[in-house]
Amino acid sequence: MPTRATAKKDRPNILLIAIDSLLSTHMSCYGYHRHTTPHIDRFAEAGTIFENNFCPHVPTTSGYASMLIGRDCFGTECVALRHGGPLTDKVKTLPEILRRLGYETSCVGFTGNPASRGFNNYLNYEGWGAREDGRSPKAQSLNKVAIPELERLAGSDGPFFLMLRHMDPHSPYLPPEPYERMFYHGDECDPKNKSMEPVFAFKPFCDYFATWMPPGITDKDYVIAQYDGAVAYMDACIKNIFTALESLGILDDTIVVINADHGETLYDHECWFDHHGIYDVTLRVPLIIRYPKHVPAGLRVKGYTQHKDLVPTLLELAEVNTRRKFDGQSLMQLVRGEKTSFEPEFYLTECTWMRKHGWRTPQWKLIVALEPDFHFKPPVELYNLVEDPDENHNLADELPEVVELLRGRMEAFIERREKEEGITNPMLTQTAWHGHPEIGPAFESSQQAYDTLHIGDPKQAARLQAKS
Repeated sequence: MPTRATAKKDRPNILLIAIDSLLSTHMSCYGYHRHTTPHIDRFAEAGTIFENNFCPHVPTTSGYASMLIGRDCFGTECVALRHGGPLTDKVKTLPEILRRLGYETSCVGFTGNPASRGFNNYLNYEGWGAREDGRSPKAQSLNKVAIPELERLAGSDGPFFLMLRHMDPHSPYLPPEPYERMFYHGDECDPKNKSMEPVFAFKPFCDYFATWMPPGITDKDYVIAQYDGAVAYMDACIKNIFTALESLGILDDTIVVINADHGETLYDHECWFDHHGIYDVTLRVPLIIRYPKHVPAGLRVKGYTQHKDLVPTLLELAEVNTRRKFDGQSLMQLVRGEKTSFEPEFYLTECTWMRKHGWRTPQWKLIVALEPDFHFKPPVELYNLVEDPDENHNLADELPEVVELLRGRMEAFIERREKEEGITNPMLTQTAWHGHPEIGPAFESSQQAYDTLHIGDPKQAARLQAKS
């Protein structure tokens, strides 16, 4: 094993800024109409933006597993938020690979996730609770832990891998002032506005929403503005990280990555202010890489990419040769123009609040339920992504031949991957994915799912609403 001193001369540092629930289309550098990410935008000008990057395996647990292992869900064997047991020992995580090369590896805010295996150092910060004023400065709390750790790592003898897990775009959306009203002016409790009625009528989530949304809120646009404000607040705090890298003299010697575990469903598809469903709002995530020695500035890559491509990319940039198997490919092939895109169609999975899988092509999205869901949605959904990019018009009954074509492609892919890995599709073997083993292997009806699944404490909600 190389010493840290020798590794320092040969290897770049790696900083992974991993952001929970960040939808790329709500970032100004991805074309959003609100200027939510001015500091990341400026940073991205010195790097490469990947415009069509996807998280095919929703949500957090499976998303980070693919991001940090370079495998799809058959390789990671991880598909559920509540993944049962530890990560399979068939794989190595990125920190495990880098440690063998003399890297010191640290993560901030990533304790407890199965994919967090292999770091030298685990640091935590207050990423959930609100202050007395009801606001939650998550990114500032992260910086108080992350910047001293960055300074320590920069002063050591060898290279480092530091992963920061930002939580600001994850609900509750509670950015501090002035970000709370940066994108909203009006009366969020206007009695004429009825847009929040279906949100609070959804019993599985209504108590959770009541713990952090203003009493009497009627306007969905206020909540969306809170999400955007949280992104803008986080962006300002991330600028402190960029400044620290520059002040320490290591900015250009560090591969800096901005990525997200999944997107967010705001007022979309009745998946209110959460991240479930395999619609594109949940699947589209940012990917920005800055490393002036090998990654060109100002480049925008339009080809399709996925989480599984990140590890092979970082290992190529760090000039690491390994015999480990990856399902992803190095993105540098796209950067250099050797390829224009990776797989244009791919398998989708979700085990968050619903258990579904699907198949996405540039034109079509097929979603197949593996058991009834608590939104009472049809068992099969089909969307034409060219004519209906927001996925509002289900064509499954109108175009059964397209459903069967896509289902055939999906099932052929599943069969091939099962044979290659010698396992059954983990979507079929992940028991008690919903946290209720008492109900049996699957929900028998949507009503049963609706009556069983719930988040939030109604008593706490009542106390907080009364206090407000």
